[in-house]
Amino acid sequence: MIVDIHNHILPNLDDGPRNWEETVLLAKQAVEAGITHVIATPHHKHRHKDHFYENNRFNIIKLVDKTNIVLKKHNIHLKVYPGLEFHLHKDIEYDIENKLDDFLTLNNTGKYILMEPPCSYYPSNTEKVLYKLKMKGFIPILAHPERNRELRKSPEKIYDLVQKGILVQVTAGSITGVHGRRLKNFSQHLLNHHLVHVVASDAHHYIRRKFELMNAYEYIEVKHSSDLCEYLQENAIHILDGTNFKIKSPKIIDKKRQYFFFYNHPLNKV
Repeated sequence: MIVDIHNHILPNLDDGPRNWEETVLLAKQAVEAGITHVIATPHHKHRHKDHFYENNRFNIIKLVDKTNIVLKKHNIHLKVYPGLEFHLHKDIEYDIENKLDDFLTLNNTGKYILMEPPCSYYPSNTEKVLYKLKMKGFIPILAHPERNRELRKSPEKIYDLVQKGILVQVTAGSITGVHGRRLKNFSQHLLNHHLVHVVASDAHHYIRRKFELMNAYEYIEVKHSSDLCEYLQENAIHILDGTNFKIKSPKIIDKKRQYFFFYNHPLNKV
């Protein structure tokens, strides 16, 4: 059982598949890559170029049901579950206090919630927002922090979040180098310091942004250990099921090494 907790497989909701044909092709690619279960996580309150994506939890649940019917008709053995990727937008504190019913957790279990920071900056209220979600009974998962330049400069912020019970999801393509050396190097840094709890594909398209999850697991098994690979796979299953799991104790990041290799590293100047 291989679970991918973060992807954009549902049609015509965001920057993922534009139609059912592309959804079917992406699902086929997932199965060919060895994935059996996926949590669909369309963007919510996320601006991308000229588009603003806002999705309703009930519409997503209905569309997931329809997607499973479509895949079954095409004899594609992939099970899809509902979820959302919440952007850390400027009004999110208001939404937490006044629109909590709009929040769709991963697989609608009421437990794990996927939160996406912007890539270009790190909102000053991030820690406050994640803490509020914890106080509401959720376990926030920070999506692909390796893409955020400020977090690459200051990885101790990720360490601090993990110490406070926030989970971290790193993208498979970042680990394997598909997204460049800069993100690959930083992802290894996070793995080495026990600051990654789950890996996901963040797949959008059957050609351009594919399901790379199994490639990442193979890389981790070779470069790190089979135990770490198994740990990450099991965590994804726990997230799907909405059950608790024990996280590895994060390692303190050496300040001198952090500055030289990450703040002052030429790859972080891009």
